[in-house]
Amino acid sequence: MTDNITKKIYIETYGCQMNFSDSEIVGSILTDHNYVTTNEIESAHIIFINTCSIRDHAEQRVRKRIAELRRLKKKNPELKIGILGCMAERLKEKLLEEEQGVDIIAGPDAYRDLPRLINTIENGQQAINVLLSAEETYGDISPVRFDSNKISAFISIMRGCQNFCSYCVVPFTRGKERSRDPETIIAEAKDLFEQGYRELTLLGQNVNSYNWHEDGQTNFPELLEKVAEINPLLRVRFATSHPKDISDQLIRTIADHANICKSIHLPVQSGSSRILKLMNRKYDREWYLDRISSIKKYIPDCGLSTDIISGFCSETEADHQETLSIMETVGYNYAFMFKYSERPDTLAAKKYKDDVPEQVKSRRLTEIINLQQKLSLQNNKKDVGKTTEVLVEGFSKKSEAHLSGRNSQNKVVVFPRENFKVGDYVKVKIEKCTAATLIGKAVQ
Repeated sequence: MTDNITKKIYIETYGCQMNFSDSEIVGSILTDHNYVTTNEIESAHIIFINTCSIRDHAEQRVRKRIAELRRLKKKNPELKIGILGCMAERLKEKLLEEEQGVDIIAGPDAYRDLPRLINTIENGQQAINVLLSAEETYGDISPVRFDSNKISAFISIMRGCQNFCSYCVVPFTRGKERSRDPETIIAEAKDLFEQGYRELTLLGQNVNSYNWHEDGQTNFPELLEKVAEINPLLRVRFATSHPKDISDQLIRTIADHANICKSIHLPVQSGSSRILKLMNRKYDREWYLDRISSIKKYIPDCGLSTDIISGFCSETEADHQETLSIMETVGYNYAFMFKYSERPDTLAAKKYKDDVPEQVKSRRLTEIINLQQKLSLQNNKKDVGKTTEVLVEGFSKKSEAHLSGRNSQNKVVVFPRENFKVGDYVKVKIEKCTAATLIGKAVQ
């Protein structure tokens, strides 16, 4: 590729917030090598798809998208297509064989190598790098920011996972857990605040296990506190916590700082201790509920959300009922709910039979979703008549006469626009609600 020719890259992201953060890192690396990112797919010279492998449905969506992009390639033979992330790491060369039109395969730890890989395909060859690293954190890279509101941003504080939940491919696609230098995290957070960002989310597969032990030791509660202390106008969130590691120190740190959002995403996956053991989650129902009790003790107004898998191997009706009962006990604000999807090469795929019939999985998932809708509505009704502080993120989906934002508990709040703008903190009195949204009027 000629150095003085600027080429456009278009990045589509599938899956979790970590993938979105990785796409921003890719954008930064390539911007430093004479590329520019574009929001117009038709003008792109290279299209990257940043993929997720956590469920089969996610991979099938990507395969469908590759088929659609092949049609663009027929119109423009110079167009190149690259697959990034977990699906690239899991399938490796097999993906090049199975999906015609794919030019580049790059795993999550190979993004620095993308300029070389691109030069390789410019010479008419396919290119692949799926080497995992025990050190790579991209801590020295200042990501480009793809968010539209310029108010909220993600900061990746660690990479990899070594929990080895029996259903999960992440340890195999993202490698060993490693933490990023806290000084680079704090510097990035300060820079974002100075740019006008008012909400930062610290990301990791399991943020609780963040642990930097060079030049002194920093654990996650200490890191969280340092970021919160940058400025009281900076809201701080984090995702995701693992129940086996969430400590009273972390809970008290959240309680002690007004600008650390009172919202914790704590994936339970199942309410049955038997199923949790098969999942290799390293906690049981009692431990999980003890952690919830501690959260409610120190942070009574904390918003709680979770992940739930329906129909894991050998799940009985009694196991399912335990999941429904733990949902009732905790009273989650919202949940991400899925049917179990067997992933190749995981412990569950090797050791357990995927023996819950599909129609039973679907029925149980429907019951879980219906219960969560009920719990979300009940939870939101408790806020009617109360006043909450909202960080304005943009217009309401339904009307530009209304603004939308989230409160500390991560609940979406909609209210009349008046003279407020994106980035403002607004006190809103809640007048009514749905299961998904609080609706009110500004009182300041």
